[in-house]
Amino acid sequence: MDTVCSINNLARCLVEGGFSPDLANLLTLLGGVVLVATIPLVTVIFLIWIERKVAARVQDRLGPNRVGPVGLLQTVADALKMLTKEDITPTGADKFIYNLAPVIAFATVILMWAVVPFTPLHIGADVGIGVLYFMAVASIGTVKIMVAGWSSNNKYALLGAFRTIAQLLSYEVPLVLSLLIPVMLAGTMSLQGITEAQGGMWYLFIAPVAAFLFYVANLAETGRAPFDLLEAESEIIAGYNIEYSGFKWGMFMASEFLHAFTAALFFAIIFMGGWWGPFVQEVPLLGALYLVGKTAIVYVFGLVLRATVPRVRIDQLMALNWKFLVPLAIANVLVIAFLIQVLKALGLMPVPGADIIAHLPMTVVMLLGNLVIIAVAMQVLRNQGREEKMAQEARMAARQQRVVKEVRTPAGAPVGD
Repeated sequence: MDTVCSINNLARCLVEGGFSPDLANLLTLLGGVVLVATIPLVTVIFLIWIERKVAARVQDRLGPNRVGPVGLLQTVADALKMLTKEDITPTGADKFIYNLAPVIAFATVILMWAVVPFTPLHIGADVGIGVLYFMAVASIGTVKIMVAGWSSNNKYALLGAFRTIAQLLSYEVPLVLSLLIPVMLAGTMSLQGITEAQGGMWYLFIAPVAAFLFYVANLAETGRAPFDLLEAESEIIAGYNIEYSGFKWGMFMASEFLHAFTAALFFAIIFMGGWWGPFVQEVPLLGALYLVGKTAIVYVFGLVLRATVPRVRIDQLMALNWKFLVPLAIANVLVIAFLIQVLKALGLMPVPGADIIAHLPMTVVMLLGNLVIIAVAMQVLRNQGREEKMAQEARMAARQQRVVKEVRTPAGAPVGD
């Protein structure tokens, strides 16, 4: 495949076609930057229309259907209207940081696409630390929230930023721990390497607990329901971006929509085989279609979840993370690491490029281990639920006893044993 001209060896192909090496490198870099920046920008417009349509269908509505064919131009009209809105900067705001925050918000999401393997041949940068790069760039998103809330010179924006930072930092712990599983299974942090390692079996079937943790943590990281406390209007008046208007506010919203899609994209890459599919080795461009299809499944599931599940309280959000997801993630890492060593000792670990038959022993063992983890976690949840129910019943009984005692005691009479 090295003889085929692609994004990875475009400079060499241009040089062979008569271009100077310097000009070939410049055109390659420029084309890559334009491609990586343009695809997400166009994707955002389409994603907003999809989200409106899915939410409308779930809630028994039609959604956009007036502007353009089936409402496709509604988002374009909204974007044009947003550009005409007045750009207001609050009095006392730190103007430089205030204006920089929306740029950081959108740029961080765009940067994630630089390491996405679209096909076996087409990838922006096949770095050996792709998973680490993904986490590092995603973590920059917390910075834009903090600087946006602080620089706005608004107490509600600052309080919203504090609460959002607490949410994002907390859920990064199970997110990182869940990513350790595919890294251990593939033996590499390269996203292309992880994709290639799933040629025989998706990690979704080998490590479903890790996939669950990654998906839930990403819902919290992107601020999607039921973890959309980033925009709890009834409590913090829209949160950290309350003072933004016009195009700047639009950049925050565009980054949110694109971040949700990017999270689904990385889920498809890490746990669903990415571009893997029938005949992808013979026709590499089919990989892009497979990747888009898998990402669409994950993304639409998140949209349905957002349109049906109510928002949780902040105490429930933090309790779910620190009391359930983090202990589950730690136990999952320990169990999977132990099973990997056992499989290696028994010679059951498949070699890279092995088919589905060679992956079956490892899949069965890993799946049984995950089922044990799930059974233990469900039992712990059941015990905790029973204890909370008994405590609630005890409180109700004590409250009823006090009411009965107050009714039976005459007014002004001394209360004694």
